[in-house]
Amino acid sequence: MAAQARNSRRSIILAVTITSLVLFLLGLALGGGGIWLASLGGSWYYIVVGLAFLIAAWLLYRRRSTALWLYAAIVLGTLAWAVWEIGFDWWELGPRGGIIVLVALWLLTPWARRGLAGPDGRAPLILAVLASLAVAGYSMTTDPKDIAGALDTDKVIPNANLGNDVPAGEWHFYGRTQFGQRYSPLDQITPDNVANLQPAWIYRTGDVKGPDDIGETTYQVTPLKIGDTLFICTPHNFAIAVDAATGKEKWRYDPKIKLDKDRQHQTCRGVSYYADATGAAGQPCAARVYLPTSDARLIALDAANGQVCPAFAEGGTLNLLTGMPYPKSGYYYSTSAPLISGGKIIVGGAVNDNYSTQEPSGVIRAYDASTGKLIWNWDSGNPDQTTPLPAGQTYTANSPNMWSTPSADEKLGLLYVPLGNQTPDQLGAGRSANVEKFSSSITALDLNTGQLKWVRQTVHHDLWDMDVPAQPSLVDITKADGSVVPALVGPTKQGDLYVLDRRTGEPVIAVKEVPAPGGAIEGDHTSPTQPSSDLSFNPKPLTDADMWGITMFDQLACRIAFHKLRYEGRYTPPSLQGSLVYPGNFGVFNWGGVAVDPVRQVMFGMPTYLAFTSRLVPRADVPPPGDNTKGSEQGLNRNEGAPYAVVMGPFLSPLGIPCQAPPWGYVAGVDLRTGTINYKHRNGTVYDMTPLPLPLKVGVPGIGGPMITAGGVAFLGAAVDDYLRAYDLTSGKQLWRARLPAGGQSTPMTYTVADGRQFVVIVAGGHGSVGTKPGDYVMAYALPK
Repeated sequence: MAAQARNSRRSIILAVTITSLVLFLLGLALGGGGIWLASLGGSWYYIVVGLAFLIAAWLLYRRRSTALWLYAAIVLGTLAWAVWEIGFDWWELGPRGGIIVLVALWLLTPWARRGLAGPDGRAPLILAVLASLAVAGYSMTTDPKDIAGALDTDKVIPNANLGNDVPAGEWHFYGRTQFGQRYSPLDQITPDNVANLQPAWIYRTGDVKGPDDIGETTYQVTPLKIGDTLFICTPHNFAIAVDAATGKEKWRYDPKIKLDKDRQHQTCRGVSYYADATGAAGQPCAARVYLPTSDARLIALDAANGQVCPAFAEGGTLNLLTGMPYPKSGYYYSTSAPLISGGKIIVGGAVNDNYSTQEPSGVIRAYDASTGKLIWNWDSGNPDQTTPLPAGQTYTANSPNMWSTPSADEKLGLLYVPLGNQTPDQLGAGRSANVEKFSSSITALDLNTGQLKWVRQTVHHDLWDMDVPAQPSLVDITKADGSVVPALVGPTKQGDLYVLDRRTGEPVIAVKEVPAPGGAIEGDHTSPTQPSSDLSFNPKPLTDADMWGITMFDQLACRIAFHKLRYEGRYTPPSLQGSLVYPGNFGVFNWGGVAVDPVRQVMFGMPTYLAFTSRLVPRADVPPPGDNTKGSEQGLNRNEGAPYAVVMGPFLSPLGIPCQAPPWGYVAGVDLRTGTINYKHRNGTVYDMTPLPLPLKVGVPGIGGPMITAGGVAFLGAAVDDYLRAYDLTSGKQLWRARLPAGGQSTPMTYTVADGRQFVVIVAGGHGSVGTKPGDYVMAYALPK
């Protein structure tokens, strides 16, 4: 018995000693990190709590029960500080108090407190823990980041202009019509029955990411549906036709592209369809599918059988490198579907970001859709010369480009072009007057001649890669006085939504100039003001309190990193010390854009918030080319020929999660008549972001686009958890979800088949940059028969 008692006492002494040592180490980490943070101008909390931990460790080591009293004060003080700093947000309270409460629970166990001398400290510590749990419980029932509300259900224009006479059950363009609305007039699927959707068929393309593929190999296609056939492309640019009712393959075409390590993106977002009105139905190539490839070709295929149409261009193929300066392999190609309008096929292209100053042109070209003959070319570096470029001449090198898809209004005779920035994105010295005018703008061109009609710039002297990333959506908007304005909705990376009169480019919803940070590097400059739309998802500027982590320790590391960066809000210029870019390079909106309902005149979108960092590297300090050679959203971007390279990427904690507090992704509904954001809800879970599959609805990043139906349902994949979701368009409430076998970073579409059933289709193939699971799936869903 005596031996057992001695062993028990030894165990208790050992437990108390180890506990005091742990408290001491925690105190050192918090106090030391806190001193560093305070020296940078951050919160003093960590110094105070670190010192309190050290005192508590000493008291516990001396077997003093006052250690429990002090620790109760630590718990209550932390609780008060956390609520004062961020309110009742569970996802932000948890990292601040989680470890502290766990330690408190341990201190209440017999092993940690037995043998302590002095007044019993259990009661105050229990009360402190209960208070923390009560606040945690309450915060789980609230969401201070949520905007609850509803969109108007009135059919403002019952017979709204959809852009083309596309049959209701079909999808002829990337955005369904040339208006780019991503709206279907089908109404079979409603909020009342959408939960009954079930898989109808699955088709696998066989085109999967290989070991030699570049990192950003992605599957982002939105299928077209014409008649009884779906037309798709794949990351390696196979064109495939499948039966819309069964998913059975009809034909496929392999352009036999070669892999190229200099190619920044390996993807295909869509093909284009054209039926030649002058050709007899049933004749070869009377209806065509146009396939853009990542080796800079445009190939015309017979929609009936996938055979090359030899009468188009040179044996069925357009060489898009014709007239290009610096036509180096991998530096120029089309990733997005060309637009066919007015008998012309309009082609833009992606120019590799931040590889070199010697880049191909961003020229936009219109070809005769039947013959492939060049009709006009519009080069933003030489905007007045739109007649076809004479043989032997080249377009302007490195001019702002259109890497996504335009939209068009044939009745107005206008083409609406979303333009990017001149690379290198972060260096603005030496840009021409034309670059300064057209970079990062929405530009309207004459559809027949390519002549400039108007331009609306969304960022002046862009130093942040804030390309206009998405196809503008055209919608007629009814004003308060009853007049109808033919409008355009242009989403941007920085979160502003430009609602413009598409005839003139003048704002329908006000746009004003606001002061912007200055202090560019020597030899460069910043714009003293930047445009800002009154309809905006631009987030509030980040602060020390917005830093986040799984624990208080990685949160502390993020606070220190935040204060080490240069940050003065949106449009903080790039710097040698490193700047925080927020919204970041992925953008609040990206190529997936938004969806608009032209009948109800409302919009559904997926704003995403992910801060980035960028740090300029003097040329003398740039390592030789090698495995570090990149030109993308992450890593070292070499900018060969420029005085600086840039290191950039998401602003992440030491554990690899975003340093800013969630949510990182939402769904949102907007009334386009009033310009109000009626609801905004967290979207997506961390199910596929963490080692454990936890379905926690944090609100996660996404890249992709939404689709709206007349039945009042919006569909969206995109989020980095692999689901396709359906939402009530009116409230934004999630109504249904389906688990996808791979990342759903594409925009869904919908159609009907011969028996009248409405299908919803999404491609699930993953995205290299966001790390979702790769695949080769085309997934179709329908209501039960």
